[in-house]
Amino acid sequence: MSNYKQHYKDNFKQLLRELTETLSGHVATDDRQWTIKGFIDVFRNVYTISADTKIVSKILEIHLFPVLLKFAQKHNYIIVLADHQNYYPDLSFVSTRDESIKFAVDIKTTYRLPNKPGFCNGFTLGSHGSYFIERDKKKNIQYSYNQYCGHFCIGIIYTRANIRDIDETTIQKVEQLQSITSVIRDFEFFACEKWEIASDSQGSGNTANIGSIVRIKDILSGNGVLKNLGEEWFDEYWMNYGKIMITTETGKTKKITKLNEFLVFKGKDPTLAYPCIRSKAETHDK
Repeated sequence: MSNYKQHYKDNFKQLLRELTETLSGHVATDDRQWTIKGFIDVFRNVYTISADTKIVSKILEIHLFPVLLKFAQKHNYIIVLADHQNYYPDLSFVSTRDESIKFAVDIKTTYRLPNKPGFCNGFTLGSHGSYFIERDKKKNIQYSYNQYCGHFCIGIIYTRANIRDIDETTIQKVEQLQSITSVIRDFEFFACEKWEIASDSQGSGNTANIGSIVRIKDILSGNGVLKNLGEEWFDEYWMNYGKIMITTETGKTKKITKLNEFLVFKGKDPTLAYPCIRSKAETHDK
């Protein structure tokens, strides 16, 4: 990347981090509950929102969009929304001064694990398939991957309300709005490049998604598995994930799906893989 584009990237990252420090005030009450209480119909009935993560994530995205739009206008960007629901990224920030300056921004949400203090359910950080590998193509992506100067996440970590406090069967009136328990609360916002919080394992079993680390302290500090290596190694590892076959000490063959194995294959020190907790499964013995 040229120094010119690197300057834009560093500046955009700093601006995004400063923005996330203000976002709680846009979505939370003084007692840290979500200001969204439910859906309202024309008869002024309020229907409780489900705590389903997909529903919560989409509403949070809608809730924050006016703030993001104002942020973009202030800093001379336009926001281009994904043409299709399954396209990457959620938002493309394009400089009004130079259209070659583009940043991919995904809004990622997850919840704290109630029985594992300090841990969350983790994020999926986009595909490591088609557009990630063929970086000049436009399959399932708004602009080709290599047109973006940086790939960022605005992350939201929250606590889900106790299910006993939520009654999805009761219809409330608008006048009762303040008494309705929000389905989520205690927001924590952050901004980072997606490689900074990446794990070396997939985020979901059935799709080619990059998984994240799950210890909240590591997430907020950008201490992903590739912390000691950088974005170029992140790219190379995930472009080759599950494609390279190696022979184990017992003579069996297996696909490389761990960063330390990949580093050994490349002749690098495997201890360069940052020793963070990679997945929810690893929290069980912690």
